[in-house]
Amino acid sequence: MTPSSELLHLLDIEQLEIDLFRGIGGGGETTTRIFGGHVIAQALMAAYRTVDGRLCHSLHAYFIRPGDPEIPVIYQVDRARDGGSFTTRRVVAIQHGKQIFNLSASFHVEESGWDYQHAMPELGRPEDWPSRDELRATAADKIPEKYKADFLRQRPIELREVAPRDFFTPEKADDSNQLWFRMEAAKGQDPQMQHCLLAYASDMNLLGSSLRPHGLTWFQGSVMTASLDHAMWFHAPIDFSDWHLYDLDAPWTGAARGFNRGAIYSASGALVASVAQEGLMRPLNKG
Repeated sequence: MTPSSELLHLLDIEQLEIDLFRGIGGGGETTTRIFGGHVIAQALMAAYRTVDGRLCHSLHAYFIRPGDPEIPVIYQVDRARDGGSFTTRRVVAIQHGKQIFNLSASFHVEESGWDYQHAMPELGRPEDWPSRDELRATAADKIPEKYKADFLRQRPIELREVAPRDFFTPEKADDSNQLWFRMEAAKGQDPQMQHCLLAYASDMNLLGSSLRPHGLTWFQGSVMTASLDHAMWFHAPIDFSDWHLYDLDAPWTGAARGFNRGAIYSASGALVASVAQEGLMRPLNKG
């Protein structure tokens, strides 16, 4: 099974009872704990399984405990409201008898309105930048042997950073940064799955924006990071099999936290989603 087909399988969650679902654990981005985007996407899919004829326009979530990749996740859906135009769902994710994550999502009937958006930044094409696999291959000799296989393994989302930084000795940089991403296996998937795949990918590199002004990366071992919350708004139809530009920034860091934002554009320039997240970035005492 390829990494992308495995991700599609992970998002095809199992229904156990009315409003009760089970998602496979494991990890597409990390094997030490469940990737944040993984549980966001599965929780959104659980909510979608209880909604007919409406697409999600926003979600708001909190990460409460690290997810254990060795066991399934149970998702309990609360049908908070079914209104004339909007539907609201709350989802609680449970492992070892405790909440690890909760999400609220709102779904809207299709309506017309006044159209306006910010223009997509002009940053060339995805092919102008090296792939994630190519970048990691150049740094493999600096990775301890026990972590090397995980560092180099293929992942479901194809990603190309614009002006990538050094993994281990990055210079301090502006918080503004961009990447292109897609998953070709998303071709032909329904709108609900497209939303879940983009929700999964929206957690990629987001918290890293907060590290840039301080010359930090995860690979240095000097900072503890974790996503604390996540919000996302869907604006336009999505086909994640095509390239999308993720325009990121972090306007504030402090008190061991960083605030991060992202705008996601289709290759044609349509603003399809907006994202915000606060993350932990706690200094580690190496002594």
